[in-house]
Amino acid sequence: MTKPRIDAPVFDVAPTEDQLTDYDRLHLITYIRLLDADAESIPWEEASRAILHIDPHAEPERATRAYQTHLARARWMARVGYRHILVDEKLRRSSDSRRPKPTRRSRRIC
Repeated sequence: MTKPRIDAPVFDVAPTEDQLTDYDRLHLITYIRLLDADAESIPWEEASRAILHIDPHAEPERATRAYQTHLARARWMARVGYRHILVDEKLRRSSDSRRPKPTRRSRRIC
């Protein structure tokens, strides 16, 4: 099962499939953080460093490519991909595994 992680390492290029991928499931938090940074007009270099953990000064081409493709994927998730999340069995199973199992209480009959 793939659970979203805040510190998940990123590929140089985000997926482009028309369906939810395991990579997307793992990076849901990354996508949300990128959308927030974009909405707040955070410079892309700062977002790359803080969210993607890629130094734009040390690796400018990689940082640019990763930032652009992950932001594009985040926008796709916000427009289209969220529908896949709502019915995604893998995410549902991973969230179910975190819920405590209900316990049976003995019933007293008076």
